[in-house]
Amino acid sequence: MAITAAQKAQIVTEYQRAVADTGSPEVQIALMTARIAYLTEHFKDNVKDHHSRRGLLRLVSRRRKLLDYLKRKNEASYQSLIKRLEIRK
Repeated sequence: MAITAAQKAQIVTEYQRAVADTGSPEVQIALMTARIAYLTEHFKDNVKDHHSRRGLLRLVSRRRKLLDYLKRKNEASYQSLIKRLEIRK
């Protein structure tokens, strides 16, 4: 199981801008980062799972696009987010 509902709710409350915010780039990037971390651990045990690896690559690409968007729109928010999530770059 990738992310439980409780973990997802905790991530959303930690990174949301307003009370009912679930779609902001910060929240989406944080959720993708959690899924990427889970899949990275999954591949340590399941080396030949190429179908999930393709999904991981798509997820990383989607996160990169959202990070680029956030950097264009709000540089300060981008810098604080990558520092909080400990993402390189």
